[in-house]
Amino acid sequence: MIKFALKVVFLAAVFLALTKWDVQFADADVLPGLQVDPNANGPLGQFGTYLWIALIFGVVNAVVGPVLRLLSLPFVLLTLGLFLLVINAALLGLTAALTDRLTIDGIGTAIIGGLILAIAGWVADQLLDR
Repeated sequence: MIKFALKVVFLAAVFLALTKWDVQFADADVLPGLQVDPNANGPLGQFGTYLWIALIFGVVNAVVGPVLRLLSLPFVLLTLGLFLLVINAALLGLTAALTDRLTIDGIGTAIIGGLILAIAGWVADQLLDR
């Protein structure tokens, strides 16, 4: 349970980095099609919104993810694993559908965001297994 909570905090930081990243003292989005509407009046402030979205993504990834991966196993084998990008995009889209604070503007943004979140989840798993 502690590992899941730490992974959620790590994914919240990744969501924050994806939506707000200062590049050379200018406010530029890493993924311009992915927007988070932070709630400054929430109990944990703006970062609480990112924690909430990361928690929803973590639960969706833990509950719906294995079912989608199992049902799409023939497509994953046929595409040598590239279909997992589509599954991650679908999980990110489902997260956006469950919360009104996250919006995704297209399938390309969802695929790139899903890829970045999959890499971040893998890095979090590697760091937390030690």
